[in-house]
Amino acid sequence: MISEKIREDFPVLQNNKGLIYFDNAATSLKPIQVIEAVNYYYKNLGANVHRGNHHLSQQATQLYEKSRKETSKFLGAKEDEIVFTRNATESINAVCVGLERQKYFSKGDEIIITALEHHANIVPWQELCKRTGAVLKIAKLNEDFTLNMRDLQEKVSKKTKLVSVGHASNTVASILPVKEIGKIAHDSGALFLVDAAQSVPHFEVSTKKIDADFLAISSHKMLGPTGVGILYGKKDLLEKMPPYNYGGSMISKVSYEKTEWAPLPEKFEAGTMPIAEVIGFGEAIKYLKKIGMENIHAHEKKLLSHALEKMRKIEGVKLYCPQDAEKQGGIVLFEVKGIDAVDLGVALDESKNIATRSGMHCAEPIVSSLNSKGLGRASFYLYNTIEEIDIFVDEVTAISNAFK
Repeated sequence: MISEKIREDFPVLQNNKGLIYFDNAATSLKPIQVIEAVNYYYKNLGANVHRGNHHLSQQATQLYEKSRKETSKFLGAKEDEIVFTRNATESINAVCVGLERQKYFSKGDEIIITALEHHANIVPWQELCKRTGAVLKIAKLNEDFTLNMRDLQEKVSKKTKLVSVGHASNTVASILPVKEIGKIAHDSGALFLVDAAQSVPHFEVSTKKIDADFLAISSHKMLGPTGVGILYGKKDLLEKMPPYNYGGSMISKVSYEKTEWAPLPEKFEAGTMPIAEVIGFGEAIKYLKKIGMENIHAHEKKLLSHALEKMRKIEGVKLYCPQDAEKQGGIVLFEVKGIDAVDLGVALDESKNIATRSGMHCAEPIVSSLNSKGLGRASFYLYNTIEEIDIFVDEVTAISNAFK
């Protein structure tokens, strides 16, 4: 069990006494170490990276590239396979636009996603299919909200050019067997993209072990600042793929007639990047590594098991997840009979200062199929406690009883 002492590292928890923060799938809180790293850049450096010869620019560049090194080690990748973006959404869009400009997709080609995807892994492919004539196919779920692997296998064919899946769902919480899915994709000759925004913050993920061609994550979901994400791509694929954004920094030579791109990863980092945020992200990774991803995962599984056991006993509550800590992440998607999800969220906040999420959770296709008005979601992280879950369950019980 992770020590409760780490809660002292999170100013939001210290400045909001009694706060129970269960909205971690939306964004995580930030430890003081990350905040100080961001402040250090603005207070002491403030210069741009990769361009200036003066010592402030050189120091900023060193810290910026140090974060890339930390990230590459964390994901088991090479440094030039790590591209900084704004978030996982931009990372997926970068692949989408880059492959299209590469003319990778033609009319009749197929893209496979699953029924549990976040909008970030649905909308870009829908729009690409409109432009290219490719076809988007959706792999179904089992009754317990795990992926129906037989249906996925049947949908993948020689026409499949890309399989793009969320590693862990931000709604029904299922953890997908991405290594197995990747093999199915590659055996058919397709590329394999993993949206790892909900997995990398919570347990160890190795790009090499799962053999992902591309992988996308967001800093803000793993203790880091907002405004920065990662696109991992295999080096040979990134070298062939055109940039999705043009401008300064991503070039090696420009004339009025033509432009030559910079080598990886600068090729994909046009303009002034979120320098302070990247530096803060590196500090967040160091913080996670110090605690240990295996310890974080074990802690969350204990919290989740406790929450599932107690929530199953609340009359009028229905859970939409595998209800198995071995098959899902630390998220519980639920409804209380007779109570609108938004009203429930407001009641929890006003009565016991419990922050949850209500609505469609940026995954409207699956959530609306379960409840047309949306659902409640409680999501846990390393600074949450068993005691907080007990307070949450007691309050959900009281609200449910009040509406009988």
